[in-house]
Amino acid sequence: MAYATQEARQHLLETVAEAITELQIAVAALGAAYEQLDEQSADRMEDALFRPVQTALGRAKRTYTGFAERHGLSAPPPAEQTTGVPPSAGARGNLDRAAETVAEAELILAELQDSMMPVEVGDAELRSGLADVRATIGPLDEATNDFMRTLGR
Repeated sequence: MAYATQEARQHLLETVAEAITELQIAVAALGAAYEQLDEQSADRMEDALFRPVQTALGRAKRTYTGFAERHGLSAPPPAEQTTGVPPSAGARGNLDRAAETVAEAELILAELQDSMMPVEVGDAELRSGLADVRATIGPLDEATNDFMRTLGR
């Protein structure tokens, strides 16, 4: 295998790790928001936002580790993240942070897919995993807006 291909695969893996980090921040922010919401709102938020983000994170991690294993790459798991949101920001601050980081993860993955690198040095399982993650988080911007619009009602 050419050295350039191995380097490209490692770069691809590192880029997926960046998206995972963003999704971890979103999960942490949604968890913090959950704790600050009333029970009914927390349950709605869990269904509409938390579960899809957690599902996307799990799929991204499986895609990451699977790709690394198939190609013999170094893939330390991305460190768990905190929200970076002060408690005084409340549930809305955490929801905003989650929305920002989900959007950032989606952008990272979109740019990666647009680069054609997953086609050139990746594999079918990687491409499928990235597509699944994007399909899961794609609708979340609208879901977040809908949830925020009805929060407190």
